[in-house]
Amino acid sequence: MSDQLIFIGVIFIFFGILLIMVGSIFGAEKGKVEVGFGGFIGPIPFGWASNPRMLKWVILISVVAMVLFLILIVKNHSMMFNV
Repeated sequence: MSDQLIFIGVIFIFFGILLIMVGSIFGAEKGKVEVGFGGFIGPIPFGWASNPRMLKWVILISVVAMVLFLILIVKNHSMMFNV
């Protein structure tokens, strides 16, 4: 299970790098840059963005990631006690 999660994490990192490269090559008009950042403080998702539309996406992705993490934690917890 741990090896699979490491592999998935590496795939996400490479996908993110690929998105950054494609965005810089085929980017929007010069001088217009929009940024967004999201993460977690404990179980609470947060985010900052340069416009409200991007902030909604950052928060949505953070909430989806939080739900997936909670599902993995519950699944792992139940597997520990079914031995």
